[in-house]
Amino acid sequence: MRAKLFAVAAATTSVLMASHVSAAPAEENAMKVSSKEELTTFAIGNPNDAYAQYFIGQSYLNPYQTDKSCGVSNVTFEPSCRNNWHIHHKAPQILVVVAGEGIYQEWGKDPVLLKPGMVVNIPPEVKHWHGATADSWMQHLSIAPAIEGASNEWLEQVDDAAFAQANTDAK
Repeated sequence: MRAKLFAVAAATTSVLMASHVSAAPAEENAMKVSSKEELTTFAIGNPNDAYAQYFIGQSYLNPYQTDKSCGVSNVTFEPSCRNNWHIHHKAPQILVVVAGEGIYQEWGKDPVLLKPGMVVNIPPEVKHWHGATADSWMQHLSIAPAIEGASNEWLEQVDDAAFAQANTDAK
C-alpha cells in the first residue's frame, strides 16, 4: 500500500502547472455516504484535533508513512465539515477523492462537486478550501511533496451562508 501511494504522488506531482480537477472515471462512483461505517476503503484515523481550529465540523486524520520526500494522509470529513480557506506556500497539494461527495473551491472561482476517483491538482499559492457536502461524508487522500520552506497559511472560515451557496452551485 505504501509503495502504491508513493507512486501515485510521484506520478502526479509533475502535472502541477495549473489547477486542475479531473472528472470521475465512472458515474456509478458518485454516491453519497451517510455514515462513517460505510467508509471502508481507507482507515478513518483519529479525530483531527491538531487542526480543529481550521475546520468547521469534525474531521479525522490518518497519515500514511512514506519516505521523507512526500506526505500522504487520508482526511475524512463528516457531512458539512470543511476546512478554512488556506494557501500552501512553495508546495503543491494533490487531493484524490476516495469516498463520498465533497466540494473544492478556489478563490474567485465556482465550486466543484467532488466524487470518488476525482483528482484535484492544487499549485502553490492558490487560495482554496475543500470539505464534505452538506449531506455526505467525504474522504480524500492529501498528497504533498516535502519542499524546504513550504508552509500552510490558514485564513478565514467558509461561513454557513457561503457553504450553503457552494452546495447549491457545485457541479
